[in-house]
Amino acid sequence: MKLLTPEFGLILWTLLAFLIVFFILGKLAFPAIIKGLRDREKSIAGSLEMAEKVRAEMAQMKSENEALLAKANEERGQLLKDARETRDRIINEAREQAKVEAGKIIAEAQASINAQKMAAITEVKNQVGKLVIEVSEKVLRRELAGKEGQEAHIKSLVDEVKMN
Repeated sequence: MKLLTPEFGLILWTLLAFLIVFFILGKLAFPAIIKGLRDREKSIAGSLEMAEKVRAEMAQMKSENEALLAKANEERGQLLKDARETRDRIINEAREQAKVEAGKIIAEAQASINAQKMAAITEVKNQVGKLVIEVSEKVLRRELAGKEGQEAHIKSLVDEVKMN
């Protein structure tokens, strides 16, 4: 039972050893530990402040990025709209130009056709006239072989002219 109830001397020496160790720790170790804890606390506080600043900057950057993205989307939409309008305008101009060119080509073709038609008609008339003259000449030579036939024919022509 001696272990459970220590004697007064043991208590005194244990207390004296504890106080000496406590005093040495208080002079040498505790200030360094407290300084280390305060430095650690300041470091953590600085890191928290820095994290808060970074968070605020990130939020600002995010809002700026969203604004830039919205502006870029708006500009892209405007560019696409302008491109569509330009495309439509060019297509319409090309159509109008094609219509004008087609009209010119058709007019030239009709004029050419009419000129060729008139030339063909004139050619046919000339050939018909030549044929009529040749046939008439042959018929007249046969009928007017004699002087009496010629006089009768001239008389009939004169009568015909008087009637017209």
